[in-house]
Amino acid sequence: MNPPLTNPGKDATHVVSVSWLNRAAREALEGSFPLMWIAGEVSTLTRAASGHLYFTLKDDQAQVRCTMWRNRAQSMPLRLEHGMRVEVRALVTLFEPRGEFQLSVESIRHAGVGNLYEAFLRLKARLEAEGLFDATCKRPIPRFPRGIAVVTSPQAAAWRDVTAALARRAPQIPLTLYPTPVQGDAAAARIAAAILRAGSMAARDGNELLLLVRGGGSLEDLAAFNDEQVARAIRACPLPVIVGVGHETDFSIADFSADLRAATPTAAAELASAGYFELRDDLARLAARLRRAIDRRIDTAAQRLDRAAARLTHPRQRLERSHLRLALLDQGLRSSMARHLAARQTRITSLGLRLKARSPDPARRRTDLDALGQRLHRATQGLLARHRASLQALQQHLAHLDPRAVLGRGYSITRLPDGRIARDVASLPPGAAVRIEVHDGTVAATVDPVQGTLLDEG
Repeated sequence: MNPPLTNPGKDATHVVSVSWLNRAAREALEGSFPLMWIAGEVSTLTRAASGHLYFTLKDDQAQVRCTMWRNRAQSMPLRLEHGMRVEVRALVTLFEPRGEFQLSVESIRHAGVGNLYEAFLRLKARLEAEGLFDATCKRPIPRFPRGIAVVTSPQAAAWRDVTAALARRAPQIPLTLYPTPVQGDAAAARIAAAILRAGSMAARDGNELLLLVRGGGSLEDLAAFNDEQVARAIRACPLPVIVGVGHETDFSIADFSADLRAATPTAAAELASAGYFELRDDLARLAARLRRAIDRRIDTAAQRLDRAAARLTHPRQRLERSHLRLALLDQGLRSSMARHLAARQTRITSLGLRLKARSPDPARRRTDLDALGQRLHRATQGLLARHRASLQALQQHLAHLDPRAVLGRGYSITRLPDGRIARDVASLPPGAAVRIEVHDGTVAATVDPVQGTLLDEG
């Protein structure tokens, strides 16, 4: 069982709501019972304004409430009545708001129809295995039958449907009715006999096609068309057979045996007259094409006549038209030449102005040259002055760096015998011969160890 939306758990002391209980019961019922057929008798039938059906299905010992929703009830093949014994295909469920056990009915059939359907399936399988339904055995339907045999009841609506359809689509086809009952215990044998009789009399009656038709009904009503002898009579008939039995959703053994199945009796008549109907449409199309072709021929001839009439003019008129055309051409030529000359003159004037604008002017060029010479002289003088100032600055800087300038201020340089400069007293050993440079020459001296003075050797 699928759990309901609210699960109370395994605790037996947990309290649940009535809605939870009803939902759980409904899910348990729907999960435990499959969709099944149930037989019983109809009672307390109610047809609601909404289209839903409510009734009770009962037998000798029990009863159960049933509900059939409108979308299902509208496609039901029978009219439900009180006391009717039926078989319903239903789902076991529970109506939660009221907690009522009920059946949700999907389809209804007369009691015993299930056995008929099983017999129908067994016969179909046997005849199919025998090859009675083989598509290679199907005979082609004549496109333009000269006569049609119809096997049905003269009181049936199917006969009226066939005659009305053929009167509308192909009234020239003669019909031959082979009357037979289409419902009842002996209907199957009489239908088979009528088919064979229509086949044997086809040459005399001028028929080339046979229609076996009947209106819709339940499986019991169509039992005669699910009979083996009818199927064999269809295959034994020398005429091609179109079967139109029941509604679009009804299938019978006769449908499978026929050379062509039609959904309804009217559809069978339409298939039988399809060639004539299409030919009538073809004739209408051909007539329309012929009218259009004639109209085109007339239009073309009228245009040719108009062109010929236009060419049939008096020579004086043609000369006048030629003079007029020549005058127009002369005027056009003169206008074109005038425009051409004006354009050329405008271009010459423009080129003259451009040439004049580009001609040389020596006086103006001399003034410009003098101005440029003066600018060059001033620039040269300025450049030389800047270079002289820079050279003087460099000379002054170099003079500041000249060591003789320092000696001129009273300083001297003492050099050791190896040419190194004595930088302190410790670097002058006693008795060492040194040379002393002053700003205007060099003298030799000896280091005095006693007094620490230099003695002049010269």
